[in-house]
Amino acid sequence: MCDQDHFDDDVAEFEKRGMVTRRQFGAFVAAGVCMTLPEVANAVTVKESEVSIKTPDGTCDAYFVHPASGTAPGVLMWPDVFGLRPASKQMAKRLAESGYSVLVVNPFYRVKKAPTAEKGGATPLDDVRPLMAALNETTHMTDAKAFVAWLDTQTPVAKNKKIGTQGYCMGGPMAFRTAVAMPDRVGAVASFHGAALVTPQPNSPHLQGPKTKAQFLIAIAMNDDERAPTDKTALKDSFAKDNRPAEIEFYKGAHGWCPPDTPVYNQPEADRAWTRLLALYGKALA
Repeated sequence: MCDQDHFDDDVAEFEKRGMVTRRQFGAFVAAGVCMTLPEVANAVTVKESEVSIKTPDGTCDAYFVHPASGTAPGVLMWPDVFGLRPASKQMAKRLAESGYSVLVVNPFYRVKKAPTAEKGGATPLDDVRPLMAALNETTHMTDAKAFVAWLDTQTPVAKNKKIGTQGYCMGGPMAFRTAVAMPDRVGAVASFHGAALVTPQPNSPHLQGPKTKAQFLIAIAMNDDERAPTDKTALKDSFAKDNRPAEIEFYKGAHGWCPPDTPVYNQPEADRAWTRLLALYGKALA
């Protein structure tokens, strides 16, 4: 789960364990800059642009990056609670250099344009929590349809290949529901330290996801598993019941370990997750 009330405690705990130090991270926090991601082997040249996408609820500001020539499978990236920012753009660009046409969106466009978190992944959660609280299953589905439809109008997106979608923290349920909203178009779903994937509600993402046609990668943070140890079992049981392919794995990183601008960024585990993401997309979007 994404227990936002414990985020600062998590940082302190993982600092105590020696997995992250505020002193090392402080210069990046002060500058609002993310750490540098590892370079992509055999990276392709890419083109990037800021774009605007019309939805039933307004106009969403987003970032689109894709190989400079030819077509490539589309990917819709849902950021965490800190929204569209340099770190998420950096992650999208890295994926594009691996051969994908990637759209990363500002999920809070109904309220304000990006940046929505003044200090990126170091922004106090109280500053951004109200933005997250305003989103729900209906907005997830409405936005997913609009964003996938937009991708399908773009020349660099391969129309003969399935689309992938990935989400971080609160973006996890959004990625699941993208596959629910567009079951014939989405071939792969990835969730990294996903928020509230398992709930007692009948519309819980862990119940919806297996009903789709997509293949899944679900990467669970160490402290999320400690706080909700039965979630992984519920996920595995749900996907097994519907015979839907899913890789559900535990990672030795704190909640938020993937984006390179968070205090708990864990490069080895982020790279492990990245490798599994590329494996998923290589198989499901081929």
